[in-house]
Amino acid sequence: MLCSCKERDETNSYFEELRKIKLDLDNNKNFDKLPLFTMALASKERLIILHLLRNRDRCVCELEAVLDKSQSTISHHIRKLVSSGLIEGYKKGNFTYYHLIKENLNIQLETLNDSILR
Repeated sequence: MLCSCKERDETNSYFEELRKIKLDLDNNKNFDKLPLFTMALASKERLIILHLLRNRDRCVCELEAVLDKSQSTISHHIRKLVSSGLIEGYKKGNFTYYHLIKENLNIQLETLNDSILR
């Protein structure tokens, strides 16, 4: 408990300082998107998909061939990456192609760096 902290003489003012920090962090909208972003990166397959999309748009069949995974597994990973805002799909004939949204990736990496590492 904070009041038993021996290094602080005035625990009430320190507690208020901590509450202000919490309020500032709760109001920081940058933290809202970070969980989706970090969950999107929390898979080797999704990291490979991002790598494959860094220089070229690809359809699901190409991702299936490289990853040696089923279409349903690739679709699962694609949904996570789309919901995180890292990739986007578009129709071309009978196929859906996906591309990396590099600006969003850079924004999320900067936000993570600013929020956690600085």
